[in-house]
Amino acid sequence: MPDVHTPAQRSYNMSRIRGKDTNPEKVVRSLLRAEGCRCRANVRNLPGKPDLVLPSLRIAIFVHGCFWHRHKNCRFTTNPVSNNEFWMKKFARTVERDRENVRALRKSGWKVLTVWECAAKRRPDEVRNRLLRAISASRSLKPK
Repeated sequence: MPDVHTPAQRSYNMSRIRGKDTNPEKVVRSLLRAEGCRCRANVRNLPGKPDLVLPSLRIAIFVHGCFWHRHKNCRFTTNPVSNNEFWMKKFARTVERDRENVRALRKSGWKVLTVWECAAKRRPDEVRNRLLRAISASRSLKPK
């Protein structure tokens, strides 16, 4: 099935996709703020430029879009119909880069959490509980 948009329309649509301050990021940020946690956004000097960082607890949080980062068994992880080979290579490289960044952060002593777009949208209570468990575990490990 061919693309329903012209190349110009598709290009415009793709240019509108943001990399920062996405709605799922805002959800996670508000959950953290509600718990009294201060976080930094898009920290450039860390591998992968985590979406949110709790520096004092050494927690890096990636808020991944299901489509771009290939969330397994998620209904938002669809495959484009046109130019399939290009997209499969692009997605594979994105997933590999994610793994490399997580490895580098963990090697540097960071705890890494990944929050998926679908969970932030549909199950914020689960995300909140997961964040709280990670924060609690990091606080108990932190020397006083």
